[in-house]
Amino acid sequence: MDYKKYVAEKLNIEGLSKEELYGFIETPPNTEMGDYALPCFKLAKIMRRPPVKIAEDLATAFTADEYISSCTAINGYLNFKINRSGFAFSLLDEILKAGDNYGSANIGAGKTVCIDYSSINIAKPFHIGHLSTTVIGSALCKIFRFLGYKVVGINHLGDYGTQFGKLIVAYKRWSSEEAVIKDRLKELTRIYVKYHDEAKLDPSMDDEARRYFKLIEDGDAESNKLFELFKKITLEEVEKIYKLLNVTFDSYAGESFYNDKMSPIVDELKEKGLIKVSDGASIVDLEEYGMPPCLILKSDGSTLYATRDIAAAVYRKNTYDFDKCLYVVAYQQNLHFKQFFKVLELMGKDWAKDMVHVAYGMVSLESGSMSTRSGNVVLLEDVLNTTIEKAYKVIEEKNPNLPDKDKIAKSVGTGAVIFGALCNNKIKDIVFSYDRVLSFEGETCPYVQYTVARCNSVINKCGEAGNYDGVEMNADEYEVISVLGRFSDVVKSAAEKYEPSLVTRYCLDLATVFNKFYIGCKIACEDEKVRNFRLAITKAVKITLTNALTLLGIDTVEQM
Repeated sequence: MDYKKYVAEKLNIEGLSKEELYGFIETPPNTEMGDYALPCFKLAKIMRRPPVKIAEDLATAFTADEYISSCTAINGYLNFKINRSGFAFSLLDEILKAGDNYGSANIGAGKTVCIDYSSINIAKPFHIGHLSTTVIGSALCKIFRFLGYKVVGINHLGDYGTQFGKLIVAYKRWSSEEAVIKDRLKELTRIYVKYHDEAKLDPSMDDEARRYFKLIEDGDAESNKLFELFKKITLEEVEKIYKLLNVTFDSYAGESFYNDKMSPIVDELKEKGLIKVSDGASIVDLEEYGMPPCLILKSDGSTLYATRDIAAAVYRKNTYDFDKCLYVVAYQQNLHFKQFFKVLELMGKDWAKDMVHVAYGMVSLESGSMSTRSGNVVLLEDVLNTTIEKAYKVIEEKNPNLPDKDKIAKSVGTGAVIFGALCNNKIKDIVFSYDRVLSFEGETCPYVQYTVARCNSVINKCGEAGNYDGVEMNADEYEVISVLGRFSDVVKSAAEKYEPSLVTRYCLDLATVFNKFYIGCKIACEDEKVRNFRLAITKAVKITLTNALTLLGIDTVEQM
């Protein structure tokens, strides 16, 4: 049962709805304090009394029952202890029956969420800077699906702009079809970097690049053939990375897809009197909303990012009728999203309120920021290969006879990279360091994966769990069960806050309390009921950690 809901419904506080109370109820950091707590500081303004007095009065009025065994007031908190035996037995039964569905819900039934993430650039390498958007977006897709939503994962490809004209210029001067097919993205990156070095000496190259991009727009056969070659090679190469990261998409509609969908948007903006002309450019004035103007058309009539994003938003609403449309994009684009969301609102799109910018911190190198133009990047493929190789070496040193070493090394290595990117609050900037990403100790994915393997070893040794009715729990056992019971709330909170790191931190919490339990409580003990109870806990931990890691896009391993 939902104990938080039960407590919220049982409390009767004038001026506060059951839903508001539900939101105030917390899980204490220490189960000795209680299983749930209501901080009465939040009620002081409503009830116009000191928090300590509020807590004391509520505790006096509260009657314990078969579900809530006690209610006590401590320093302004109202702490509740549940009937722990009933809770533990029913929860373990629920987890073992639900299996890989444990923690899921149907709260999203009939609702659609579009998630725009990764959005790699055609003809550019997949570098470490793309990691956050890719794994955050992928995790959010999995979390929302787990909660019953229909999810549309969109890779809004960067396949439009003058850079493709630059690439054609570079290709014609310094490369060939054979070289591109042979060395693929490495060759495209080489000539792209060379272009920018040479263009510093010969600025007329930029005019040539603009001419070739215009040829692409106008449907020139040769230019579009080259563009399609660059696109095909890019998608084939990045698909290898996506496969390693367990990332999939439902749509690859990129910027070029909206070429024929922008004119109606510009016409609508003009019809609604939203367009102003400034220095020849068409803008939407947002000064009264505290923002600079949103550029819709350049003075030469060409479109900009905002134009394409507005067209894409309208297309997505018309096509998918989303309830939410999320954009997993770095916080440097905060202003861009505020501007084009506001333009949609001014256009009378009442669904503009359903657009969400899921901002995250930037990734930089210890030597500074990354730039494809200068070639100063760390390729994600290199990072993944390095972590996989290190994982293999560790396995060779510690367990050389382990079966499927290659498969396990791949799961551990890629898991370390994903987990590292999702471990902290998404808004934090990351300075990429091999030493940190490649660490296999402390609060890391290998630690969590090893905990799952440890559970599996216990299960293989002890077999099936039988009857454990009437068993009395100790503190270590209950602590594990208490954390197990939080999983559903954590998943829902991760969706509400667009914060996969909540699931990552949960994995560490559960692994920590289980390993404490494993050391302090002999599972294969002589008392049959105790053994069955501890084995049921172990199975529940394995199920829950597996489900949590799967939501993050991380594979578990049976042995390590």
